[in-house]
Amino acid sequence: MRVARPADKIASTPRGVKCSGTPTHFRPVILFKIAWEVVELTFIVASLYFAVRLYALRRQPTWREPFDRRRVAILWLLALAVIAIKLTEDVVAGESGPIDERLMLFLHSHVSQALMGWLGAVTLSASAWVLTTMTIAAAVVLVIAKRPIEAMLLTGSVICAALVVYILKAVVGRDRPALWDTQWYWGSSFPSGHTLVATAFGAASALMLGRLWPAARRPAMGVAVVWIVLVALSRLVLGVHWPTDVLAAACIGAAIPLGVRFVFELREARR
Repeated sequence: MRVARPADKIASTPRGVKCSGTPTHFRPVILFKIAWEVVELTFIVASLYFAVRLYALRRQPTWREPFDRRRVAILWLLALAVIAIKLTEDVVAGESGPIDERLMLFLHSHVSQALMGWLGAVTLSASAWVLTTMTIAAAVVLVIAKRPIEAMLLTGSVICAALVVYILKAVVGRDRPALWDTQWYWGSSFPSGHTLVATAFGAASALMLGRLWPAARRPAMGVAVVWIVLVALSRLVLGVHWPTDVLAAACIGAAIPLGVRFVFELREARR
């Protein structure tokens, strides 16, 4: 149920008026900080990959083949997890607030009001009842087609994503944006539930289709990425989430299906 919510704080910058940018002398500092964090995160991901691989191969030699075959996917999984953790730390510490607000005001001043209805429809496509219906329908079809692994990949990813949303919303408890009049949604702002579960559903669907029809993997992933980006953008433009909410949600949502698939492959390797 959604009801109109008055804004607690209306943006002082009128529509059509450009917000003041970052002072020129601060830009090199910001760029250096971003570059340093990228190097730091890259080092962490590489270290985690080699540590996990070394430990796993010593404990379970049969896992060598899945680790070698899914090297890129494992690196993506670790990178997404590390980025999500970093974003969560920034949100909890309150470090992302100023950047979040600037991005929100920029979008609000540059996106036409004529697109609001269409963006509302995009958000609806990632609502709980739509995703639940599509997940159940797809799982039934896969079970009938005797593809239990694909059914478990899809349903397991969506269920894990939903649980993560509820847990993080309860733990972090971040206030939703109140920069202009918008709609009321259940729960706290971090992470974006629509974005997280939609990403998990889209990524799991692409992986599932890749197992069924390898030639469809890239087109399916392309369609999933476009839909996920539109869902994330709709949450920002509608003013119900901060940018870090949707970015962290996308990282977590993409990591979950990769992790679920890898767990299944490790189980198969032990047989």
